[in-house]
Amino acid sequence: MLLGTLYWSAAEIDEVAAERQKGLATLIVSKIRSSVAHDQESATVWDDAVIKTKDRDQDWLDVNLGRWMNTYFSHDAAVVLSANGLPIYQYISKSASTASSEDLRLAYSPLAERLRERLAAGDQEGISDKVLSIGESDLTYVGKRPAVVSVKPIMSDTGEIEQQAGEENQHVAVRFLDRDFPSEIGNEYQFAEIQFTTEMPRDKRHSHIALTSKSGKVIGYFNWHPFEPGRRVLQATLAVIGLAVTGIFIAASLAGDAIWRRSVKLNSNRQELQHLALRDSLTGLANRTHFNSELEARLQKALPEDLLSVLFIDLDRFKGVNDTFGHPTGDKLISLVAVRMRDILPDALIGRIGGDEFTVFLERMKADDVAAIAEKIVVGLREPFEIDGAYGSIGASVGVAIATGANVDAVELTRQADIALYHAKAAGRNTYAVFGAHMDELLRTRRKLEHDLREALATGTQIEVVYQPVYFADSAGPCSLEALARWKHPELGPIGPDVFIPLAEEIGLVNKIGAHVLEDACSLIAVFPSISVAVNASTSELASAGYPLRVLSSLAKWGIEPARLEIEITESLAINSEEDTERNIAMLRGAGVRFAIDDFGTGYSSFSRVQNVTVDRLKIDKSFIAGMGEGRNSAIVEAIIKMARANGLQTTAEGVETNQQRDALKSLGCDNIQGFLMSRPIARSEVTALLQMAALTPSRAASSAAC
Repeated sequence: MLLGTLYWSAAEIDEVAAERQKGLATLIVSKIRSSVAHDQESATVWDDAVIKTKDRDQDWLDVNLGRWMNTYFSHDAAVVLSANGLPIYQYISKSASTASSEDLRLAYSPLAERLRERLAAGDQEGISDKVLSIGESDLTYVGKRPAVVSVKPIMSDTGEIEQQAGEENQHVAVRFLDRDFPSEIGNEYQFAEIQFTTEMPRDKRHSHIALTSKSGKVIGYFNWHPFEPGRRVLQATLAVIGLAVTGIFIAASLAGDAIWRRSVKLNSNRQELQHLALRDSLTGLANRTHFNSELEARLQKALPEDLLSVLFIDLDRFKGVNDTFGHPTGDKLISLVAVRMRDILPDALIGRIGGDEFTVFLERMKADDVAAIAEKIVVGLREPFEIDGAYGSIGASVGVAIATGANVDAVELTRQADIALYHAKAAGRNTYAVFGAHMDELLRTRRKLEHDLREALATGTQIEVVYQPVYFADSAGPCSLEALARWKHPELGPIGPDVFIPLAEEIGLVNKIGAHVLEDACSLIAVFPSISVAVNASTSELASAGYPLRVLSSLAKWGIEPARLEIEITESLAINSEEDTERNIAMLRGAGVRFAIDDFGTGYSSFSRVQNVTVDRLKIDKSFIAGMGEGRNSAIVEAIIKMARANGLQTTAEGVETNQQRDALKSLGCDNIQGFLMSRPIARSEVTALLQMAALTPSRAASSAAC
């Protein structure tokens, strides 16, 4: 009877343990299905994603919606679809190399079509404070491999970008459930010999769960050898059964302890899963969902006299670290930032809501103290970080919103902090700003200006190209032109390039302006074969993979020799250019296009560093030209001209406004001059008249390429 009781008890214990393991396995699969969709929302609910997808910016899509999703979330494949379901971009990792584009299409097409119908119908089912957009996901096969396939719309996070319902671009994420995935969860949650099989296991000694699609179709099974604490205890007990009741009692106690410990482990695993669902995996800080829910809860408990504050923190220059040193270094830097913020605010609610964006919630703290903390964050994150023995510096901009009393709206408070952050960036970054009522109006003005600039470029109106002639220092005739963009706003009148060019760079439109200026300039000089032209290039243009092809295509279209085009770049870009930029410059110079450093002398480079830069011309900044007629700055200008000549470079002096300046530059050997003394920037029609009237002499015409 004693042995029978032992066998029965062991069987019961093993059955309970097996059922608990099945419950845990089911929870893990459910978590994977929801987490893939949740991971997508970190990049799909984002204004930049809407804009870059619309612009078909392949480099941006590859970094943020493809490779980054694989590195950060272990997604095996990603596809970006247009509104009509055609692929815009596709990424397949090495682990998914057996999957073809057709395999992916067959898997995601039904989900994408169903999501498109729901979007068009205005369906909002499932959206909550934790789920930002509707989506469609299922367990299915991609080729011959089982996977979680999830489709999400690419939507604006601010609501400022207008999107037609059902016309949104879509993002597809794929996570395979075979090969490495079973071993990963087996190691993590102690499932012995776990594997994926397409057929139900026939070995009754194994436990299993079915993986079922939404339609009820079983796509496979996870099976494993179940944990058997009862059998193990029974085996140990049989060897010493003759030692009487005392030994049996001790063995039973050990069995109970083993069961208890296993129960504790299972419970701990459940708690860990819940914890991970609320935490950022890289930093351990609250993720966006947890921060927002915790903020809501704390605001509801606030008393009428409580002061409540939300801080938005955005890292400055972080993208440069990622682009230069790669995502692994960027991840280490993010982790160090989180540690430093916890040191500054050990008791505050801190969240990481994006790649380099953080939020902080402060309670019952005076406005002056909140401002002091914002300043402390700015100063603290300005200090260098040590990563793998090297030191790097970034910075931070902070937006602060403060409210008083109960019933404070969490969405409004975070919106105000976001607006304040925008103003901190506009003030030059590396500082903080506290929200004020006037900021709303300034933001609306800014948003309208952004909209108007987009419309101006889309319609091909308002943005005009003017030209400032460049002259030989010893001649009254023009030898080349500099093409400049101007914006004639229909309501606000002329808007200076110092306003709309930085705006265009920030919202990703500067490449379109550059293309417009280049096309207009090429069409003009095609009519005048003895004149050359200079255009300005932004940092983002020169870093773009397609920039050399765009330039050379425009030159070929208008039949222009590459040597007649000069591209002006900033001094800092010439000295500290990235690998892509250097490659593009080398490619264009190899084709014959010339390069010049604009506003030379205003950067931080030394003469010795500039000697190694591969350009053809230095344009001396007008700040050095001012006062030359009275003898000031002559030594500096002379040194620049001599250095340029020693390195085989041409020189152009900008901002020449008096005859004294012109005579001084001529005596110092400056090649060309440009400024209001000779001509202000003029319209295309005036340029045509000027060039027709001031025909170049044969000797000057032959050397115009050097101008």
